[in-house]
Amino acid sequence: MPISRVGLVVHGGRREAVSGAQTVRAWCARHGIGCVDIDVWQGEGSRHTPREEVQAAGSPDLIVTLGGDGTFLRGARIAAQKDIRVLGVDLGKVGFLTETPVADVERALDAVNAGESECEERMTLTMRASRLLEVPSPEEAVLCYGRGPALPAPQPETDPDVDDPWGIALDVTALNDIVVEKLARDHQVSVGVYFAGRLLASYSADGVILATPTGSTAYSFAAGGPVLSPRMRAVIFTPVAPHMAFNRTVIANADEPVALRVLPHSGRAAVSVDGQPRAILEPGDWIGVIASPRPLRLVRLTPTNFYGRLRERMRLTDAPATAADGEAAPMFRPSSPVPDDLRHLQLPPPP
Repeated sequence: MPISRVGLVVHGGRREAVSGAQTVRAWCARHGIGCVDIDVWQGEGSRHTPREEVQAAGSPDLIVTLGGDGTFLRGARIAAQKDIRVLGVDLGKVGFLTETPVADVERALDAVNAGESECEERMTLTMRASRLLEVPSPEEAVLCYGRGPALPAPQPETDPDVDDPWGIALDVTALNDIVVEKLARDHQVSVGVYFAGRLLASYSADGVILATPTGSTAYSFAAGGPVLSPRMRAVIFTPVAPHMAFNRTVIANADEPVALRVLPHSGRAAVSVDGQPRAILEPGDWIGVIASPRPLRLVRLTPTNFYGRLRERMRLTDAPATAADGEAAPMFRPSSPVPDDLRHLQLPPPP
């Protein structure tokens, strides 16, 4: 489908991002395509909600982000609201989400406009809560110190005045993770963790992470969690520095909800969504994290090389002991036609 309107999300503090944005604007002008900058800032002391960002942008059908994964996540938060495609232009150093080099942005836009690109769907998470959530002003000043005001509190998807034992559905979309962590340095957060309605265990920890497969290479990985293929649909639970013997990750299927209930005598907890502080939980509060029905649609010009990127970005090196045993080829795939019993598999293109 040809492009009719482009939304730009730009890391204004990086010269190459600003220059790349000028290239995108010039391309849009040559093709008679509307182009609008999407700015999360609403003024000195507040920020737009994702819905307000979409409305201010005039509902583009393509969002282009120029920056690292943090900038991409800003664009993703907007795109997931209206099933908008996202093209991530790569300026980062460690990220996994952006793949198009800034030097190739015009070629990428040409391909998208000509219908020569594909969309890769990524699972996202959403959330329900026992009550409307917010970040009180004193805590916001601490949680957001040095990076401006927090995003607005999650807006309800359902009537918050209705006393529903299933909680309030919130307008939350997480591409990477939803994290519950201790608010005070000297007081752990204690949470009962429920998978598909059944108690797994009560954790006393610095925090707990619920991540998507896409987010498995982010905070969850840093906390010792596994790496999952982004093609999967699963919810990854990883505790952060738990005070208990069982400190392993547990992976739930995408249709299994995970609930976190803050225990009555726990310390208060902060909730962040894709690294952004969004709420404070009090003892007795709970949240439920579930797979969202709204996936993110990433524009891809070539098949994703996730494992090659994993090797590159994590700077993986081969075991020293293999040096004397010969070098491994960068790809393992015969050049002959694929046998019938293997045609259903995800394979790289022939060499």
